[in-house]
Amino acid sequence: MNDVDRSTAAFFDLDRTLLDMNSSTLWAKHELWKRSISLRQFGRVLVWNALYHLSLIDIETAYKEALGHYRGRHYEDLENETRRWFARDVAHHLRPGAGRALREHRDDGHQLVLLTSASAFAARAARDTWELDDFLSNDFPTDESGRLDGSFIAPLCYGAGKVQRARAWAEEHDVDLRRSYFYTDSYSDAPMLRVVGKPRVVRPTLEPRSPAARLAHPAMVTGALRAVT
Repeated sequence: MNDVDRSTAAFFDLDRTLLDMNSSTLWAKHELWKRSISLRQFGRVLVWNALYHLSLIDIETAYKEALGHYRGRHYEDLENETRRWFARDVAHHLRPGAGRALREHRDDGHQLVLLTSASAFAARAARDTWELDDFLSNDFPTDESGRLDGSFIAPLCYGAGKVQRARAWAEEHDVDLRRSYFYTDSYSDAPMLRVVGKPRVVRPTLEPRSPAARLAHPAMVTGALRAVT
């Protein structure tokens, strides 16, 4: 094992970074199988996913619409359902090489942090499944009976909101973002890629040679997820 370095963090996006697909698509399939959503609603999820990765969606509007479907659901019930779903339908979608990258950073003593726009339900399941140190994600207030009230905790963990969350976490945990890594596949994560000292892009959604890609993604990593020094 190398010298332990707890002042460095390795932040990882979830969808199409640690995972080889979108967890929201898998959840939508789960909901469709239960007949909790219609085929039309399932189609909207697919469209939202495509727009999300290109940073072409009004994320707050999309979240508000999605949360309306869960208003009144018990938080604990969704937590338990998500854990079962994650173990059954999601965990095996770990991208080839992702486990190796996690092990390499862990061996170096880096703190492993999931930084995702997914729900806290999915993020907690991912943290526990892959034994990460922490997660930063979107979470949802409840009423006095523990039911979702249909809102979200601002700012959303998306775009600039990810940067705000990561900076607050880094300050609390004495982590230097200039020495830290961030792995993602999405153009919507360009703000966070600019903040860390060691940005890493996995199967980027932008053409690597485009001026925008060079600006947003200083280090291009294609194919399997791997740590680059």
